[in-house]
Parts: sequence; C-alpha cells; structure tokens
Amino acid sequence: MTLPENTLESARQWDAKDPLHAFREQFLIPKVNQEPIIYFTGNSLGLQPADAGKAIERELEDWARFGVEGHFHARHPWYSYHERLAPGAASLLGARLEEVVLMNQLTSNLHFLLVSFYRPKGKRVKILTEHRPFPSDSYALASQIAFHGLDPNACLVEMQPREGEHTLRTDDILAKIQELGEELALVLFGGVNFYTGQAFGMEAITAKAHEAGALAGFDLAHAAGNIPVQLHDWNVDFACWCTYKYLNSGPGSVGGAFVHGRHLKEDLPRLAGWWGHDKATRFKMDKAFSPMQTAEGWQVSNAPVLNMVVHTVALAQFVQAGMERLRAKSLQLTAYAEAIIGDINNKHLAGLQIITPRDPEQRGCQLSIVAPAKGKTIYNRLTERAVSVDWREPEASAPLGAGVIRMAPVPMYNSFEDVFRFGEILKECLGVK
Repeated sequence: MTLPENTLESARQWDAKDPLHAFREQFLIPKVNQEPIIYFTGNSLGLQPADAGKAIERELEDWARFGVEGHFHARHPWYSYHERLAPGAASLLGARLEEVVLMNQLTSNLHFLLVSFYRPKGKRVKILTEHRPFPSDSYALASQIAFHGLDPNACLVEMQPREGEHTLRTDDILAKIQELGEELALVLFGGVNFYTGQAFGMEAITAKAHEAGALAGFDLAHAAGNIPVQLHDWNVDFACWCTYKYLNSGPGSVGGAFVHGRHLKEDLPRLAGWWGHDKATRFKMDKAFSPMQTAEGWQVSNAPVLNMVVHTVALAQFVQAGMERLRAKSLQLTAYAEAIIGDINNKHLAGLQIITPRDPEQRGCQLSIVAPAKGKTIYNRLTERAVSVDWREPEASAPLGAGVIRMAPVPMYNSFEDVFRFGEILKECLGVK
C-alpha cells in the first residue's frame, strides 16, 4: 500500500488530493487556543455534524407551530420519522430495507433481540462470545442466561486468545464453535472488539454457527460506519448497533437493529409494544398484538424524533461519501499511523506495541497501543498537548500499567496531517526527537 512520507509536506499533499477531504469542513472540531485538536476518539463519540443544530431547530419550529399535529403535518412527519432512516442504514450495513429499524439504544436492542434469538432448550444452552467483549454485552448475556434459570458461569463461554497473543484467530473461533456443537445455542460477538480493535470474520463465524445448529448475532457498535458490512448476504441472524461512535449522531443517540428476512415472518417470542403492531391497524387499539412483518415489529415505542434528527444528517453524509471510499481512506490513514509508530519504535526503541491485528482485513481504523509501565503517562501527555485519544485500564492479570491507548483516525473528518502531527507529538511525549 502506498502511503505518504513521514513529513508534513507529504501529508498535506495527500490531503490536497483526498476526494473526501472536504467532509472535514462539515464537522465541528473542538479547539484549544483557537486551534483544532487532533481528534482520534471517534470510536467513542463521533464529532458533531455542522448541520446538526439547524436540523434540530427545524423540528423544534414544527413542534411550536403544530403541536401534536406535527405527527402528520411536520415537514418530516413524526409518525413515520424512523422510516426516513432505514434506507441509509440498510445501505450502510448491507441489509434489505425491511430488515432494519432505528429504535431505542444499543443494549436495549440487544436485550430485545436476545429475547427472540436466545432460546435455550435441552442441552443447547450455551452462548459463545469473545474474550473481553464490551462490559454491557457481558452483562446482557449473563442476565439473559439467568433469566432462563440457567447458570451464566456454565453457559457463557468466552473465547480466550492463545497464550502470549492479544487477539483471537478465526480458525480457533470456528474450532470452538464445532467443539461446543449441540450445546451451542448462540454465537454473539462484536463486529469489532472495542479493546483490541480486531474485526471478526462475521461471515465465516455465522456459517459455522449455522453448521452447528446455532444462531449468530453481532454487536456492531464499533463496526457500523467503520468497516464494510453485508449482514443479509452473510446470513447473520440479527445485529444491533449504536449511532454515536463512527456514525456521528450525538451522545446517547438512537440505536439500530437488524433481523434477517428469513426470520421476519416466524412466530418468534418477543417483547411487544404498540409501535411494533401492524401500522395499518395500529390506531384501532386492538387488544391482540399483530406484529409488523419487518424489523419494525420489534419496536415498542414511537420514534424519539429529537434524538433521531442528527442521525438523518449523519446518514446523508455517509450516503454522499460512500462506504467504499471511506474504507479506502481508512486503510491508508490507519496504515500511515501504524508506519509512523513503527518508525518511532525502530529509531528510538520506544517499546510501543500495537495489539490490533496488522492484517487490514482484520481491523477498522482503530489502533490499540500498549506502552508497558508508562502508558497512562503517555496518554496524559498526549491529552495535555490537545490530542484526543482514549485510555483503557489493563485487565487484572495484565502487568502493572500495561493498559491500552486507543486511537482512531476516522476517514470522514481526520486528515493525513492529523496523523503526521500525532506522530510528532507522540515523540515529544516519549522524550525523543
């Protein structure tokens, strides 16, 4: 892969010819002393689209003008507001229109979906997940197992990397699925692991789960808007995601859910609510629940419009930019950052270790960096120099201080100059030149 040279001039030349560079002007980047910071924490909270405020103001104007009638007479009627989001989400995640719905928030959606897709029976009771998933996933899975009167310690299986390794090998995951066999009810992984940045082989994992007679679902919190996803073609049974990380839709913004088309007409157990009822008869207020034959059938409440407004702006940006172009730039930005860190290691014996897979197909834009014994100090120094990265504490078994600095150069708004400047500041923080 061709990359910029490790010079400011080269980085700026690459930015000048970057077809996505203009998108940077569509975001509000925090400043220190009137200068934009280097923002590499889009993996935690994406930047605010510049048009977000105006979009919210329009809905507030319609609320003031119409009151309750805004449900049908607002410029974007609130009654069907969530439907505006489905085409963009479907395109982004490789789904059919009827397979996606924007509703609730991430872990709420995970619970709603687990009610339908974790159905332990006989000896098929186990859930396989990754080593160190995001804690919310662990809590959700354990509580769902306990809800069925089962023991999470016995039924929740966390894949461990091989000794001395930080990430999982796909072959080991597939072998574990085969080993669990008839005891396996569900495989639930993150599309991209929040800690290491590893992107999992979702298609292969899904196929192997189905071969074992189990179902496969994914938490796409760190995958949606980060890596190419084809949920329908990969035959994934269900998935959920948030929209406030790579999808730039604001803190706590609306979540998303995917249900594969083959399940939409099945008589699945679910937690029902009136917004999941057939919309043709919803206002008849019938006693019997008649679910919509789409992913919308998992809704329970009407759309949180003010929560969804920013997501309409953000999705429009993704449609305009195109995931193919974003991925191409992402590969370059992350490889450039990796090369600069490697150069610092080679020249200064800095001892920095990137635990994210080197294979671009097994990662998104995030790099997770370990600096044994001094990682937190380096993180603090970066923060003081207006570099926004992220610190994650080490596991209990890790050596003292060997936590992780997570940095994510996001292709929608980060630049090659950002990456170059990060490298220069990192050298300052390490005390080298």
